[in-house]
Amino acid sequence: MEKEYDILVIGSGLGGLVSALVLAKEGLKVCVLEKNNQYGGNLQTFSRDKLLFDTGVHYLGGLSEGQNLYQYFTYLGIMDGLSLKKLDENGFDKITFENDEIEYPHSQGYENFVEQLSKIFPEERENLEKYIQEIQNVCNEFPRYNLVGKGKYNDEILYINAQEFIESVTPNKKLQAVLSGSNFLYAGIENKTPLYVHALTVNSYIQSSYKCTSGGSQISKLLIKQLRKYGAEVYKHSEVSEMVFDENNLLRSVKTKNEKEFFAKKFISNIEIRTTLELVGLEHFRKSFIKRVYDLEPVISCFSIYLILKPEAFRHFNFNYYHYKSEDLVWDKSHCSEELWPECYMLSSTASKHHPEYSESLTAITYMSFDEVKEWENSFHTVVEKDERGKEYEEFKHRKAEKFIDEIEKKFPKIRSVIKSFHTSSPLSYRDYIGGYKGNMYGYVKDSANPLKTIISPRTKIDNLYLTGQSVNMHGILGVTIGAFVTCSEILGKELIDERLMEVINQK
Repeated sequence: MEKEYDILVIGSGLGGLVSALVLAKEGLKVCVLEKNNQYGGNLQTFSRDKLLFDTGVHYLGGLSEGQNLYQYFTYLGIMDGLSLKKLDENGFDKITFENDEIEYPHSQGYENFVEQLSKIFPEERENLEKYIQEIQNVCNEFPRYNLVGKGKYNDEILYINAQEFIESVTPNKKLQAVLSGSNFLYAGIENKTPLYVHALTVNSYIQSSYKCTSGGSQISKLLIKQLRKYGAEVYKHSEVSEMVFDENNLLRSVKTKNEKEFFAKKFISNIEIRTTLELVGLEHFRKSFIKRVYDLEPVISCFSIYLILKPEAFRHFNFNYYHYKSEDLVWDKSHCSEELWPECYMLSSTASKHHPEYSESLTAITYMSFDEVKEWENSFHTVVEKDERGKEYEEFKHRKAEKFIDEIEKKFPKIRSVIKSFHTSSPLSYRDYIGGYKGNMYGYVKDSANPLKTIISPRTKIDNLYLTGQSVNMHGILGVTIGAFVTCSEILGKELIDERLMEVINQK
């Protein structure tokens, strides 16, 4: 007889793993299939010159005791296993601008956030307090943000624009740029990004900010350990190539490229929503829904450079830099010209294990349109499927890396002299390893003028197929975790999920 699971999860990104674990904890028979050599989607890490680098998770928010991600991770049984280091409390992020020596801090703790910026903008204290209060108010509108909340958010909140809100808080142009300065975390677009995206993203970092000292992949490893504890089966190198339906238009099984078939009662897709539609077959969805998905605009992709440094040559900094050529470029950078690129970047440091006052490596990330790598879009390269993109592609990446280092050197003179070697990743790397359409960083662009277009229900018109992951709702570790619990609420019922999370909240 064929084996049948209660739940089959396609894709082992954070959304898939969390959904699988929530359901396995309830005694359901769960299986997770992953196409890659490594589990975890954006949680994946890689090694170069014996040093570990993150692909997506550079730091986490809300992980101090009692805070939202701490409580979610506690419920999942992974909190105690995480290896974490708290970032600088008086400036976990520093916003900087060319030709301005001041490093503007985003600090941990609501009062401290106001206090540290008030030292630079003393006349703006009241406005900063208003900003911090409003950010919290917006977050409190979303029931799952605080694990269990009453009712449903008011749709009106979705239509407030982030940039307009920040401009309404203060007339000071520099402070507007500073408050918007970490919007690389959600790829903020001028006059488009809704306030709720800004608030839900930055609020948890202001509560507390931590770095995973042994890479983001420890999260997926801990989740898989828990999954196996609850009897779930997890397989890599198992790319789903076909969905099989019965006569009632219900999914019956999936077939993988390595010619195995997996049967289940219910299915959760944690892969990109466009890919999901094509895999399932467009004929199973309404034309209006297909058009809606295909009309979505992918968030811009990025180009990353991983700098391996000479020993004891560069002082470690326990925060992240968000650097801009000018304050006018904080929001509008998706149309960057070749001459101006890169207009901005995020820079993070990893401390040396033996000499922690020094950096062993730096990671720098900037925006890059998929159009820049379009000529190589038909190539595909991962650990499992190696397809060399050729000499011209390598030359393209090298040229971009050199230009990027030139830009970093403006802020850190002589940085070239301490670089031992460097490695790069382009939008193609993000597409191939993470699976995002056009290598997008965070799913699809959200627009305050039409916010409901990008909020997609985890329940599909196919009765036993559900969706989860960043292309469905919010991105980021917290956003995707919350999204997974929302998906599980559709399967188990909101009341049961509320009950389980209340148990965590009530733990002393």
